[in-house]
Amino acid sequence: MPLLPHFSALAREYDVVLSDVWGVIHNGIAAHLHACDALMRMRAQGGVVILVTNAPRPNEVVARQLERLHVPRRTYDAIVSSGDVTRSVIQQRRGQSLYHLGPERDRSIFTGLDVRFAPLETADYVVCSGLEDDETETPDDYRARLEFMLSRNLFMVCGNPDMVVERGSTLVYCAGAIADLYARMGGEVLYAGKPYPPIYHMALAKAESAAGRKIAPSRVLAIGDSVRTDLKGARTVGIDFLFVTSGIHAEELGSREEPDGAALLATFAAAGGMPKAVMRELTW
Repeated sequence: MPLLPHFSALAREYDVVLSDVWGVIHNGIAAHLHACDALMRMRAQGGVVILVTNAPRPNEVVARQLERLHVPRRTYDAIVSSGDVTRSVIQQRRGQSLYHLGPERDRSIFTGLDVRFAPLETADYVVCSGLEDDETETPDDYRARLEFMLSRNLFMVCGNPDMVVERGSTLVYCAGAIADLYARMGGEVLYAGKPYPPIYHMALAKAESAAGRKIAPSRVLAIGDSVRTDLKGARTVGIDFLFVTSGIHAEELGSREEPDGAALLATFAAAGGMPKAVMRELTW
């Protein structure tokens, strides 16, 4: 399958880009400056760029992380996070108590909300934002806790549907891996981010606000490195998708530098759909 060498060959077909963050514009440790440059050039020619991330934190916290990673602010118009969608669900459940399953660093998801925390024994529902120690734990370490949640028939909000993300050259588990295990056990799960429609609806509303007009779906392009979340999400809401191979699927596709065409086609066939185009990494 041929790789698109330059994003500029595709960019003028679109008015809006909904770009993934982790895996496209940074790897958790450093910014991919070539990708940032491509998105800045998209904006310079009149396009709108909305970053759409499954980070289980409010968009302003994501923005501060991007600043620390030296992602230029001119890279994007706005950010929509899984944390933003999670916060909207929590607001809808005002008055109910919750149990937070996740690391302390994710507590910003609750900032400014009227939240009553409770232990698993008495909580009304669970918000899962990730593993408490994603460097040493796996989802199976949470099986006993999930079995107890199931015995109480507790509803779970998954604040990050990603299964894994890159941290440098290492893959670490995310909340989606725990949520998927809970769902397989029979638990009820609401996934707040990609590939589910609510986060896209929120992102498109921000894009239209930035553009000052309605945007046709045919003029919107999603960019990402995940078949499970980014490709599936784009197909779900009916927009085109540009797949970046050097992210979380890099090793299974042959190599980070030279992805295998047959492996690519097999991956898309298993996912049930083809992207508009494929790039090794996002460059103008």
